[in-house]
Amino acid sequence: MNNSTVITHCTILPEATSPLIHNGFARISGDSIEEIGKMGDFVPRTGEDVINGKGQLLMPGLINCHNHAAMSLFRGMADDLELTSWLNDHIFPSEAASVNPEMVRACSKLSAAEMILSGTTCVADAYFFGSQAVESYSEAGLRAVVAHGVIDFPAPGVPDPSKNVDTVASFIDQHLGNDPLVTPAVFAHSPYTCSAKTLTRAKKLADDRGVRFFLHVAETKNEQAMIANPLGETPVKHLAALNLLDANTICIHCTWLDQDDIDILKKTGAHVVSCPQSNLKLASGIAPVEALINQNIQVGIGTDGCASNNSLDMFREMSTLAKVQKAVTGEATALSARQALLCATTLGSRILGLSDSGTCKSGAKADCILVDLQSPHMTPFYNQDLLVYAARGSDVTTVFINGRLVMRNRQLLSIDIAKTMETVVTLADKLKGD
Repeated sequence: MNNSTVITHCTILPEATSPLIHNGFARISGDSIEEIGKMGDFVPRTGEDVINGKGQLLMPGLINCHNHAAMSLFRGMADDLELTSWLNDHIFPSEAASVNPEMVRACSKLSAAEMILSGTTCVADAYFFGSQAVESYSEAGLRAVVAHGVIDFPAPGVPDPSKNVDTVASFIDQHLGNDPLVTPAVFAHSPYTCSAKTLTRAKKLADDRGVRFFLHVAETKNEQAMIANPLGETPVKHLAALNLLDANTICIHCTWLDQDDIDILKKTGAHVVSCPQSNLKLASGIAPVEALINQNIQVGIGTDGCASNNSLDMFREMSTLAKVQKAVTGEATALSARQALLCATTLGSRILGLSDSGTCKSGAKADCILVDLQSPHMTPFYNQDLLVYAARGSDVTTVFINGRLVMRNRQLLSIDIAKTMETVVTLADKLKGD
């Protein structure tokens, strides 16, 4: 039996900065892209599934490098607030009242559906009850790096803070190497919610297990004042003094960096993930992404959670990132569309340690999407820049992840979306007290 799928008569974008291949085909076999070429070289095979891609673009799936997926339950419940009030007065109390295994399972699945529908094929998630998130992503067929949270006060599933790192160690040992789609990781919330001792233990755990180490860094202007016993003049310098910055560290947000911070990030090889829409909505600041990229620091893009965005559409995120960098630098040439697309695909895969994802090339993992080019806002389609400045998640028609067809013609094949939404609405009604 032939288990291959071939997409014919499509335009192909092999990588963010590559020339387009017009009237091409791509053959997917198993979990990988077996072959890409021009239709003139296409040789059909008996029994394979054929998708006519005429009028569509085949491109790498988008990689969301930071999300709190279960927080889709809190979408729209506390808008137009600054970060500390948003967290302390609304989000933390709501989490205390609602976060449990059922909530994480259902709300992670809702976010997985939203991401697949908008062309995301991989997410780096950071939250609690990590095993329930793993379950949802595995069922949905979404590739994920699931980072279990570490924080120095009682948290969902970790009522005793003294067991925070041990809990994550057990989570990693349970899931490491068990599922080709899901990789466990460590998420130390931030330098102001984790002591130096906790940060050091969490980083050692990540290094010992060979998994990624994530943490929020320099998200707000007053973050330094919130750090107990700081060992440096900025959050980045504090982390550097603890020897926590290296190529295994992913620093999320980084909206408030000075030149010394940038130099440290470059020297240590630490990665950065920018979440522009969340940072704008919470008035946290704008990360100096153009300056970081100019220093050859690898930058990925994340949506952050629905509670502070309120969308998981990575096409919107790319567009926002490129435009705000132009605005703050005063240079229309700053952060080109293709650089933004690179951050959301190939660079994202490198940052997450997924070297065989992020492209549509022969031999790469088949994490790819078809985008409809036959709409007024996508006409004419000269090149891939339009993906950043005009496309939206709803233009995605078909999604492959690890070679599996998880959405076809806008129909989710791996998630009962009506049932999932009904479950989340019920949880929201309980939270509201209805």
